[in-house]
Amino acid sequence: MSVDRTGLPQEAPGRERAAAEGGLSRRSLVTGLTAAALLRPAAPQAAPEAGAATRLPETPLVVDLAARGRRRGTAGGSIRTLIARARDVRYLSVYGYTRLVGYDADLVLRPDVLERCDEEGGRFTFRLRKGHCWSDGHPFTTEDFRYYWEDVANEPELSPGGPPDFFLVDAKPPRVEILDDITIRYLWERPNPRFLPALAAPRDPLIYRPAHYLRPYHPRHAGREAAEAAAKAQKLRGWAALHNRLDDNYELTNPDCPTLQAWRPRTPSPATRFVFERNPSYHRVDRDGTQLPYLDGILMDVTASGLLTPKTNAGEADLMFRGLSMSDIPSLKEGERAHGYRTLLWPIARGSEIALYPNLTTLDAGWRALNRDLRYRRALSLAIDRRTLNNTLLFGLGTEGNDTVVAESPLFAPELRTLHAVYDPEEAVRLLDAAGLDRRDAAGIRLMADGRPVEVVVESDGEAAMILDGLLLITEFWREVGIRLVVKPQERTNLRRRSLAGMTVMVAAQGLDLAVATAIMPPTGLSPAQPDHYAWPRWSLNVESRGRSGEPCDVAAVQRLIALNEEWNGTDDAGRQGEIWREMLRNHAENQWVIGTVAGALQPVVAADRLANLPERALFSWEPTAMIGVQRLDEVFWDRPADRRAEAK
Repeated sequence: MSVDRTGLPQEAPGRERAAAEGGLSRRSLVTGLTAAALLRPAAPQAAPEAGAATRLPETPLVVDLAARGRRRGTAGGSIRTLIARARDVRYLSVYGYTRLVGYDADLVLRPDVLERCDEEGGRFTFRLRKGHCWSDGHPFTTEDFRYYWEDVANEPELSPGGPPDFFLVDAKPPRVEILDDITIRYLWERPNPRFLPALAAPRDPLIYRPAHYLRPYHPRHAGREAAEAAAKAQKLRGWAALHNRLDDNYELTNPDCPTLQAWRPRTPSPATRFVFERNPSYHRVDRDGTQLPYLDGILMDVTASGLLTPKTNAGEADLMFRGLSMSDIPSLKEGERAHGYRTLLWPIARGSEIALYPNLTTLDAGWRALNRDLRYRRALSLAIDRRTLNNTLLFGLGTEGNDTVVAESPLFAPELRTLHAVYDPEEAVRLLDAAGLDRRDAAGIRLMADGRPVEVVVESDGEAAMILDGLLLITEFWREVGIRLVVKPQERTNLRRRSLAGMTVMVAAQGLDLAVATAIMPPTGLSPAQPDHYAWPRWSLNVESRGRSGEPCDVAAVQRLIALNEEWNGTDDAGRQGEIWREMLRNHAENQWVIGTVAGALQPVVAADRLANLPERALFSWEPTAMIGVQRLDEVFWDRPADRRAEAK
């Protein structure tokens, strides 16, 4: 019996996908089954026996590639990619997508690093994989969870605000029980449906830490004098600053920090090329017993943002997507044959590429009254010629209408996409007249009740060229119904500051990010429970601060959204969660809190011709797909040895 590099017998029988990866079909998410059922493997089965030279868990995660139309890969080689800034290496922890529990390509939540997860009401029991190790070979155990909970999350010098919000139910943290080296339990008095989706987020909350690596720098374990002396030796202000620098599982700039990710960093920052090598302790294997990832390395080269597309076009990247946009597609297509790559076009799962957010909490009394008038908001929506936007910005390939979930979401209702979101300038004029804007100045611009012209200053962070281009067109559409639009680009931090201060009248930004949602995902972006929402920033601030700042919501339809969000947070019944989602989506379409325009932009994903196991088409988003994360980069491989790139020294 032959043995591959992992020491696993190549003929070892694999598990069926449902048993190996746990979980049920996507349909289960909307038919009342809880996350507990979704995360319980069908039956325990023996994993292939590991050789003495390997660091696999006793029960690795066995992935069934054939069930997803993929091939068993060959190990070896590296791929090159480009980043605009050195700190962008952190995005590898996003699209590398190794999580305690994570979504698969069908957006079913399954165990990943965890062998098993059981939920009953407010009780979550996690079972780790026996024998699982950090990248440095040290055992990964519940001590790493205890260290995070007691020594990080509840250590004021490291976490001044206390544990993350998803740990709190009725403002109370859980009781945490360490049952043994591989079993830990979190208990709340009532359900906490946010907990598991938070663990599957694009940015891993990392509710564990490499305790063996960090303890020597923590005063509770090393003594305050020793911890402070270590910080002083590094010319840092205190032990907490040193601890934060070393605790680097997200930023990926400290090669000494152990990781559970598929690739571990080998290059300290600063640098112009960052090298990542495969983690010899990674917990996934294919059905033939080959340990993943297939690729030995990832090379990330820093280049100017303006050169990302030209360098990709010139064949200087084997895999590239972040930093590329739909407008780059013609240029990228031109270089395919000469430089041996293909340009995959993945639909972006976003509610709207350009969304307008009338600020219902602006401090200007005249604009506040106007923005809160439903007739005015509907008129602005009906005055937009979305067909022209679609043809101009998205080559006619987009979807016109409201800012709502996309058709691939089980929560999608087609009528909500177009409700009050078709081009009807005559109805827009009627609604504006009915809203008291029936007077005009000599230039034909409508006048507000206080005599000011209806000159809408629309602020934007200026980082998305498509938004600025779209606003130029919307300026013409609105002028036809007597509304003047003035575009005011802002730096993003300043825009958020102005928004929270009530200084913005309207903001243009991208729309609903969680647009391929399932019922068990929190309804992010649909109520003031989300921080920094441009339609009601001061209500959001009030909810986030539990009434200490901002201002309480005083609009009944938005109060209903807040109540629905609270109800979602209090139930683990996926059927009821789906009903809540649908009511919130209808509330948005009826009230035009956010004015959507066009969705369905395409994300170019450039891959070398012989780079295998990337789907021709897949949804691309930040949440929940973690860009390409749910497609599992660890399963990508070079199709033939001659195509493998040599590891750079």
